Amino acid sequence: MIGNRKLMPNFNRWASEYTLLTEFYAIRHPSLPNYLALIGGDTFGVDYTCNDCYQNAPTLPGLIEQSGRTWKGYFEDMPEACYAGDTNIYVQKHNPFMYFDSIRLDAARCQRSVVPLTQLNADLAADDLPDFALIVPNQCNNAHDCSVDVADIWLEAWVPPLMHTPAYAEGGLIVLTWDEGQGEHTCCGLTTGGGRIATVLISPWVKRGFQDDTQYTHYSLLKTISAAWGLPYLGHAADESNVLIVKPWER
Repeated sequence: MIGNRKLMPNFNRWASEYTLLTEFYAIRHPSLPNYLALIGGDTFGVDYTCNDCYQNAPTLPGLIEQSGRTWKGYFEDMPEACYAGDTNIYVQKHNPFMYFDSIRLDAARCQRSVVPLTQLNADLAADDLPDFALIVPNQCNNAHDCSVDVADIWLEAWVPPLMHTPAYAEGGLIVLTWDEGQGEHTCCGLTTGGGRIATVLISPWVKRGFQDDTQYTHYSLLKTISAAWGLPYLGHAADESNVLIVKPWER
């Protein structure tokens, strides 16, 4: 991704203008365990793709709600809110909320907070963004089934509107990242390898033109979100080897 300015000019521009985490690693392959790790603090033994490997465990959304904050997941081409299953372009494995009983089995909660990406336009127009949002493109726009230049064009359509919101101006953070990288590269005491991931932090509060070579994982990102809001650390986010993301901040 980094240095590929011909096909990913937007991603590379943000990487050079804001903060690039140069040593950020996925937890393991394939995709799903990384999504579970990001909101649950663990892979729960999942090392394969599945639609019914449900978990009864605490989640980041639960902690966010307990703190009086709001959350929402926006999924491109999800047929309807709280949809279970796959289509030709939407895949459940990229939607971690559907794997946790406390979300999937609570119909009102799931309908309210696990929604198609089209809802983001309405929430932007109403200045009604949640405190935490996970925004996931479809199988083409995530560069899985289409080329990376398509993914870059998709980012260009969504990132600038987010940067022009009051929430962003007041110190919001946009994280551009991937679920897994190539190879078995790893760090931070992990016994599995999910590859190195180009991860960019965009915020009024990050250092501009900065590269942070600290070794981080998806657990580090979960830990940092939790620390920012004074939430308990879930699972491996509590491990000392998964360090907080601290160097990029201006304040």
